This record gives sequence, C-alpha cells and structure tokens, in this order.
Amino acid sequence: MKGIFIMDIKNTNFDLKQTADSGQCFRMNQTGDNQYGLIAYGKYLNLIRMDEDTVRLGCGEEEYHQIWEGYFDLVYDYGSIIQSLLSGEDRFLSQAAAYGQGIRILRQEPFETMISFIISQNKNIPSIKNCIERLCERFGDYIDCKERPGGGYYTFPKAEILAGAEAGELRKLKLGYRDEYIIKASQAVADGSIDLDELSRCSYEKAFMKLKGIRGIGDKVANCIALYGLHHIEAFPVDVWINKAIKEFYNGSFDSGKYQGYAGIVQQYMFYYIRHLYAKGKGD
Repeated sequence: MKGIFIMDIKNTNFDLKQTADSGQCFRMNQTGDNQYGLIAYGKYLNLIRMDEDTVRLGCGEEEYHQIWEGYFDLVYDYGSIIQSLLSGEDRFLSQAAAYGQGIRILRQEPFETMISFIISQNKNIPSIKNCIERLCERFGDYIDCKERPGGGYYTFPKAEILAGAEAGELRKLKLGYRDEYIIKASQAVADGSIDLDELSRCSYEKAFMKLKGIRGIGDKVANCIALYGLHHIEAFPVDVWINKAIKEFYNGSFDSGKYQGYAGIVQQYMFYYIRHLYAKGKGD
C-alpha cells in the first residue's frame, strides 16, 4: 500500500471491518487485506489492522488527537457495555455484543451525515455509496493524494454549494426524489435555520424534533443523524434489519429505554448481528 503509516494505537474494541460494515459510514472502504481507506473531514486516512488490538493509522500524532481519536470515539469505554451485555439475561444481545464488539459509533461530520442518510432512504449500501461518490465528484473539491490507492479524492460538498444546486443536476446523479430534500436541508444549514453544532450540544429529544422538522427526514433518518452525526448515543434508529430482530427475537416489542444513555451502541450490535444471521441463511 502507498503511504507512510506513523501512528499505532491499541484498543481492545476497535475492529476496522466491523466498523466499516456497520451501516453508519459510507466513505470507509476496504483497500486490501486488513486495510481500509477513509475520507472524512476533508482528509484521507489509511488504516491497517496489525493484530487483534493494534491499528496503524497514516497520520501524525497531532492529527490523530485533533481528528481521528474523536472520530473513532476511542476514549469511550465500550468494554464495560459489552461486558454488561455479555453477562445479561438477553441471549440475543449477548450474542450480538460478542459478535460485533469491535464496532464504535463514529463522530462523523454532521452535515455529511445528514445528507448521506437522506440519500440512504430506500437504497442498499452499495447504491448509497455510489450516489455519495457521484455527489462528491460533482460538487466537492478535488484533493491530490499520493497516499490513496488510485490517486486523489473528492471532499464532501459544503452546505452552501448544495444549497445552490439545481434539482436537475442532482437527478442526473441518480438521487431520484431525494433531490428536493437534499437542496432544502442544505439551504436550512446554509442559512442558519438548522445549527448542527448546536444540535450536537442540546438534548437528544430536542435534536430529534428539530431534525424531523426538515422535509424528507422522518424518524429513522433523524435518529441516524442524531446517532452518527451528532453523537447522541441514546438514539435508536429502527430500519428493516432492526425490525427483523425485534420481530424475531422480541415478539415485536423492544424496550430501548433499558439501555438509556447507550441504546445506539446496542442498536449497532443488533444491526450487525442480525445481518450476519440472515447472510448465513436464517430468514427469507
């Protein structure tokens, strides 16, 4: 792999594959055996899993502490939550935590998260990724990058740029009916009607209701933005996979309130594990 890696970190609950495949981020992709590339906050980062507890990052110590330590939520103690779930009476959650214990809730750039999950509606993950890359290529800034396999990359577009986009331009990117939602949401951020930084500081409930006031953002997308972009880890997005888990293992009713303050982490374990079960032939 191209690039010089100069920062090794040790953490017992940080798995690159599990985090990349957990449905929360669309610009973290595998580039080789145990190797991933990530575009976030206008930067490109190479990552290599060296052993079970060590990840090598292609950045210096200052950049690590300024961006990536927080981005991967590496200070938070996921181990205590995992141990609590492993020793609990809920067998499904115990198995889910054991299977997905390397997942971390990413602290993503809020505007990118908002637009990404507006795009995500009624699309599978490969389709979402393709749409986001087309959006970045059309409206983002090109950055030359020798460290990235294949060359440079495009940053995620700024709110001010997408706020001025024409619906027809977005339709050409195969965004479908989401074009108007993207433009309106971008305009709300650009003109200050929505202050995403403030929503990250306020209560989850207030952030959730404010997000739902934006056309095209319903319960699921608002919770995804709250969890993955604003880091309200009590948010509990319910998509088709979580619905499958609730229907099959909880008779149609799951009380996320039992896990107040970290329900979003529980949701990630459930999401990752139920997809694994169905991939192995359990279900339709």
